[in-house]
Amino acid sequence: MYDALSWRGPLSVNVFVVGAGNTPLPDEAFRLAGLVPDAVLPYPLQEQPEAVRPLGLVSYDVDFDDTSLDLRDYTRAVLRRLCADTPAVAWAAFEGTFDYDELLGDRVADQIYGHCAHRAEPAVAQDAEVLRGEEWRRGVAGARAALDALLAGPVAPGGR
Repeated sequence: MYDALSWRGPLSVNVFVVGAGNTPLPDEAFRLAGLVPDAVLPYPLQEQPEAVRPLGLVSYDVDFDDTSLDLRDYTRAVLRRLCADTPAVAWAAFEGTFDYDELLGDRVADQIYGHCAHRAEPAVAQDAEVLRGEEWRRGVAGARAALDALLAGPVAPGGR
């Protein structure tokens, strides 16, 4: 799996967050789990779907030059940080799997190696067998349900 995280040289944790606005966090926000990234590359995503636009969608490539690092705890800490301050859903996925039509969808579930929703404990898997398993797919589906609820917006008392 680490080959997929270092396809362009450094180890790169690729995370996405919906619900935290379109203004990227400062680099200091990614100094977590005792690690300091060598680069944080934020990308507020363009052409956001109408339901996503008011919430914001930012992608971050968080890079480490030391390719021997075990980034499971770091990935968990990043997801927790992205979902901590506001109702948001965040996930970590392999490069090249992002598609607005498949945000946390079943077709890409085995390409998502971490997910978190506001006030929930992040889930992280860095084993290909786990990523292909039914339990992991159910977890990603739960994150998708949290995203759907976020995109639907708050429900007024007594329904919509």
